[in-house]
Amino acid sequence: MRINNNIMAMNANRQLGINNNGMAKALEKLSSGLNINRAGDDAAGLAISEKMRGQIRGLNQASRNAQDGISLIQTAEGALNETHAILQRMRELAVQSANDTNVKVDRQAIQDEMDQLIEELDRISETTQFNTQTLLDGSFTGTFQIGANEGQTVTLELNRMDSAGLGLLSYNSIEDGTTSNNDKNALLADGTYTLNGTNLVDTKGNIVATFASGKISVGSNDVVTLSKANLANGALITISDNGAKFEVKNALAKPNDLNNLGELAPGTYKIDGSNVIKDDKLVGEFASGKITINGKEITETSLGFQSDALKDGVSFTIHGSDVSTRETAEGTITAIDKAIELVSKERSKLGAMQNRLEHTIKNLDTSAENLQAAESRIRDVDMAKEMMEFTKQSILQQAATAMLAQANNLPSTVLKLLG
Repeated sequence: MRINNNIMAMNANRQLGINNNGMAKALEKLSSGLNINRAGDDAAGLAISEKMRGQIRGLNQASRNAQDGISLIQTAEGALNETHAILQRMRELAVQSANDTNVKVDRQAIQDEMDQLIEELDRISETTQFNTQTLLDGSFTGTFQIGANEGQTVTLELNRMDSAGLGLLSYNSIEDGTTSNNDKNALLADGTYTLNGTNLVDTKGNIVATFASGKISVGSNDVVTLSKANLANGALITISDNGAKFEVKNALAKPNDLNNLGELAPGTYKIDGSNVIKDDKLVGEFASGKITINGKEITETSLGFQSDALKDGVSFTIHGSDVSTRETAEGTITAIDKAIELVSKERSKLGAMQNRLEHTIKNLDTSAENLQAAESRIRDVDMAKEMMEFTKQSILQQAATAMLAQANNLPSTVLKLLG
């Protein structure tokens, strides 16, 4: 018998340490509810579950992003709902003014209300905002992150919804064509720009190009060369098709007594030989660069054309909201119909995007829920199973303690040999 090294006690103590460690882990898992509290618990499981957690949180945030996108859309759509209501009232006024039971003073009163409605259209376009971003002035193009990973996005572009964008100001759609730059090196981004003196400015007032001698230039590069239009201050230049196409709406002069076109009613005109055709109807005569309608002469300069540019075969469109005469009021009815169609198209686009985002939210929430269930199976503890482990470790701990006590007493039997 040996007393310096009590192997049985040492073995019992080692087993007791193992049991204590097992019981501590079981208690930690039961108290935290997690099967993995440290990498040592399950190194591979930790790596997999952390990757899943990143996806889950990304999906949940993407769902919130999509809901924010819906809120933005609803803000814009709510403003366009009021725009529609204004346009319907404007159309009603135009129909009223087209009736010759009205005299000049009556039509002036109608025009006054029409002008106020136009100003309100512009105010709605300029002031409708979401999180300080203006939505309806043509400057908003938003990308919504609707997925947990890079590239899972959707883009929404809102068109200009003021009176100019809807074709209700005194503008002549006088020229369009292709720019000098293709989509690979476009110098002007798609959008609508305004001529301010000799500068072309964007919706925020930034100078993006210059105008001189019939050419719109960015630096030393000529982007647009005009063959028909003689631009006046306030002209609108729309760039489209990734910088490849342009359209010019030239501002028209207004007479001193009324805020209207004063010369031509809104509509599409075409020079056919010596005839002037409006919306497929003969309305006047053309000779020596002048249009004569109902005894009134209109020069090509007042319409925004370059000298000798108005000739046989040329067509142009007058936009406006003039109801000062029966003829102009009739043209305004058509112009407002087109504006209503534009707003309807924009609202339809917004509605379609909202429906899409609602489906996106449902899909994201379902994906996050299923991924959460998978992550739970790796990371969360099975309480019943772990309670069984804890009970086992508790019994083993008590048994090891008792055996250690017995092993510690065994060396005392050596004393019997001394008797």
